[in-house]
Amino acid sequence: MTDRPNTPLLDTVHVPADMKRLSDAQLEQLAHEVRAETISAVSQTGGHLGAGLGVVELTVALHAVFDAPRDRIIWDVSHQCYPHKILTGRRDRIRTLRQKDGLSGFTKRSESPYDPFGAAHSSTSISASLGFAVARDLGGRPEHGIGDCIAVIGDGAMSAGMAYEAMNNAGHLGKRLIVILNDNEMSIAPPVGAMSSYLSRLYAGQPFQELKAAAKGAVSLLPEPFQQGARRAKDMVKGFAFGGTLFEELGFSYVGPIDGHDMEQLLAVLRTVKVRADGPILIHAITKKGKGYQPAEDALDRGHGVGKFDVITGEQKKAPSNAPSYTSVFAKALIDLAETDPRICAVTAAMPDGTGLNKFMERYASRCFDVGIAEQHGVTFSAGLAAGGMRPFCAIYSTFLQRGYDQVVHDVALQRLPVRFAIDRAGLVGADGATHAGAFDVAYLANLPGMVVMAASDEAELVRMVATAAEHDEGPIAFRFPRGEGVGVEMPDDPEPLEIGKGRIVREGSRVALLSFGARLKEVSEACDALAQKGVTPTVADARFAKPLDRDLILQLASDHEALITIEEGAVGGFGSHVAQLLAEEGVFDEGLIYRSMVLPDIFIDQASPRDMYEVAALNSEDIERKVLDTLGVATLEKRA
Repeated sequence: MTDRPNTPLLDTVHVPADMKRLSDAQLEQLAHEVRAETISAVSQTGGHLGAGLGVVELTVALHAVFDAPRDRIIWDVSHQCYPHKILTGRRDRIRTLRQKDGLSGFTKRSESPYDPFGAAHSSTSISASLGFAVARDLGGRPEHGIGDCIAVIGDGAMSAGMAYEAMNNAGHLGKRLIVILNDNEMSIAPPVGAMSSYLSRLYAGQPFQELKAAAKGAVSLLPEPFQQGARRAKDMVKGFAFGGTLFEELGFSYVGPIDGHDMEQLLAVLRTVKVRADGPILIHAITKKGKGYQPAEDALDRGHGVGKFDVITGEQKKAPSNAPSYTSVFAKALIDLAETDPRICAVTAAMPDGTGLNKFMERYASRCFDVGIAEQHGVTFSAGLAAGGMRPFCAIYSTFLQRGYDQVVHDVALQRLPVRFAIDRAGLVGADGATHAGAFDVAYLANLPGMVVMAASDEAELVRMVATAAEHDEGPIAFRFPRGEGVGVEMPDDPEPLEIGKGRIVREGSRVALLSFGARLKEVSEACDALAQKGVTPTVADARFAKPLDRDLILQLASDHEALITIEEGAVGGFGSHVAQLLAEEGVFDEGLIYRSMVLPDIFIDQASPRDMYEVAALNSEDIERKVLDTLGVATLEKRA
């Protein structure tokens, strides 16, 4: 294609081994070409742009110095792995990123031997790398062999406790392990907390150039003539840290900070560490998210997540919208309630923009808390706020709330504290794939005593659920809503809270009842329109609550119909399972009711468009129509028999 960048050196690199013959100057040129190829590819696919641009030089240097896949390079979160994929035999498919049957937007073990560990959630890389290092020393997988183990972790990921648990263990074990701290002063949003301040002190207060001596490696590892300058830089760094770096206290040799875009420095440090390191070592590299592409550098999030865009202008190509996003509806509803209720506050875990709480923060800064990538802390912090008399809304994506589940159980539910969980990205999410799908929250929340679990069928229902949660002080309550736009319904001016545990009839019909929980109600309605053409008129109900169930509604539907079908965008063990338990306990099945449930299948569904993912899950309107016809066909045969 003529619009692709000119990449003569990159065209000769098919696997990392091809880089071994390149000079240092050629490696620097290769980095420029990889950056251009990354920009070109993401302009066509959309995806995580800024993070990858920030590690181009580091990626090239790592693959030039180390020997992947024998040396295990593990990318934390791995949304920065596009340059890595380009250099590891996947360039010919790089324009299929995040598409159906294409490359994952994250590292994936089944995709390539150069991806030794899958990721997409934060702060796992050091733990996994240490596991590889111990397996190496114990003789695991001798037929393949394991060489060096390198974890590349961003500064935002260092706000999660798991990173320090791993470093503490690694320092104790003393294994040869290389951790590269990719310090770009950004995670997704600007980083928060004491760790961000600590990292800043390591290189603030003096011109950065004065610290370049540290780029030549750890003092104890380096040959002369670099040692004297490195000692001076290190002493200065230690002075910033008031007598010693945190990393050294955890048992790591500390190297840095170095310029993560200076190929000469990177190669010098990595080559020295490869030859001389005999224990855990941390290399602190300063990078710039979005480096080398001005539109990304100028963006507030440094081009973190982008749609398809024009390479020249950076302008993103967005489809016209006829309805507000669920996220923006949630944010506006919460802001409106907070205006009259000073006890309402909000907590997010490094996702203020993604959860809409950036708008809340602009209005009520003293009542909005970004705790960093620390879901466990965020949940228990919310529990403390609730115990102290506040009304906290803990806004966390479904997939990330999994990381704080123990705290949901023991610190919130067990104490019946009224924490309000706003669960964004419920259901299947499209291009981010299985790692970000909100598949399990209903199952893992609705089994907790005293937990109220709601799901919005449209944006107007979401507003009412926010109001319901705000007034619910008897215990924890959660409401889930999907990614993307609403369905375009009229919004209530003065939303009334819902009666806890009560659903609603949407459409009256006969023979079969469809009981929907969540945002598949639109597809249920479309299926009913198609069924009407075939003379079938189901009753449709919106459950609203998975816990507590609307017993009266469900038993009435079961009594008045031959068959009952539940529909939800969650895993086995969720809403449908609770309905089945109720029907079984009430003896309804003994009376001849046919019951079926439509749930997400027992598989992880790879990235695709949301519609394609729901097609795999058999939860689109055509699937619902087919389920109704099949179910009624069974009912007819049984009655004739």
